[in-house]
Amino acid sequence: MKKFKLTTNKQSILLKPQPYLGVKGLIFFISLMGMFIPLSIDLYLPAMPSMIDYFHTTATLINLTLIAFYIFFAIGIIIFGPLSDKYGRKPILIFGLVLYIIGSIACALSATVYQLILFRVVQALGAGDVMAISTALVKDFFSGKLKSKVLAVVQAMGVIAPMLAPIVGAAILQVAEWRETFWVLAVIGVFTLISGLLFQETLSTEECYNGTLRGSLIRLLVVGKNAGFSLFLFIAAVLAAPYMTYIAMSSYIYENYFALNAQTYSYFFAVNSAFAILGPILYIRSIGRLTPRHFTWWCFIVAIFSGISVLLLGKYSPWIFLLSYLPFTLVEGAIRPFSTNILLDQQNGDVGSASSLINAVHTILGSIGMGLGSLDWINLIHGLGIIIITSVIIAVLFFIILLHSKIEIKGLE
Repeated sequence: MKKFKLTTNKQSILLKPQPYLGVKGLIFFISLMGMFIPLSIDLYLPAMPSMIDYFHTTATLINLTLIAFYIFFAIGIIIFGPLSDKYGRKPILIFGLVLYIIGSIACALSATVYQLILFRVVQALGAGDVMAISTALVKDFFSGKLKSKVLAVVQAMGVIAPMLAPIVGAAILQVAEWRETFWVLAVIGVFTLISGLLFQETLSTEECYNGTLRGSLIRLLVVGKNAGFSLFLFIAAVLAAPYMTYIAMSSYIYENYFALNAQTYSYFFAVNSAFAILGPILYIRSIGRLTPRHFTWWCFIVAIFSGISVLLLGKYSPWIFLLSYLPFTLVEGAIRPFSTNILLDQQNGDVGSASSLINAVHTILGSIGMGLGSLDWINLIHGLGIIIITSVIIAVLFFIILLHSKIEIKGLE
């Protein structure tokens, strides 16, 4: 593995030293931060149908605990990424972790569904802070092909969370209730906070943005004005919509449509999440074998095939539905590290702002997918198939526009 020289004259694959965490500890730390979003969503998915009865409310309000989290998660990403460019990664990260822990505890103590929605917003802002900085740290510490591989490894390790979370959540329901899932999230937040205290700041005083607070937030607009960055980001992120549609719909499809219990549903969900590990592996294997353009086209072809299969065949059994959706899971798992690597290469500075936009746009489009999944579809499976096909068509059209424009994107040869 290629090594990079540090100012300390020691050899390391890190661009900046981390004496307490080390290389493996740092990668695990970044991966753990990347798990906040799937853990915060997937852990209580099996409980959502039963929470309707617990709170004596509607599925729409229970889904709002999911949608509100995702929307304010995006807002947290947008706010805290640029602030980390100004004030440094560590203080902003510690603040976000404390906010997340407070939100998780408050969710566990909620007496009404409205309180739960409110405290999910607090939790989401903290999670957005953590996610924005986790992506920025990859750029801070790694470069070149190594950065591509680390992004893929982090993505693959992050799949462990959505694979295990619903199983753990369903197991919790066997002996306790939904509240315990949020206590588990609070404990994970505390563990991450301890790791964060060992983390050493990556930005020197000279590297931090020295403008005003308002100016640091305006840097988002500066990054966004990069047409190639914004257009390619939209193309990649639009595929997040059907993936989050599946997240919002899956418990109702498996438990209500196919009449499976919460534990069995968690196994189906875990199989889908486990398959997502193959996405980053596929991306790593494609490096040097497929050009970025060819890789993108293959992702589109597989995704449209999956959407058609879900639409036409998914209703016949839970296994057929799962097998129909798995190819899209593969694509979503591959295109995220692939696109993030290319997008980070478009920016020499404002890494925190770039990281914020990357994660925020994925989150915003994902929340739109959740909203679409919450509509009153006559058949939820048909609705999911339609959303997949529509999203892929939109992505293909904008990719064709990009290829025929004069916009240049580094790494998309």
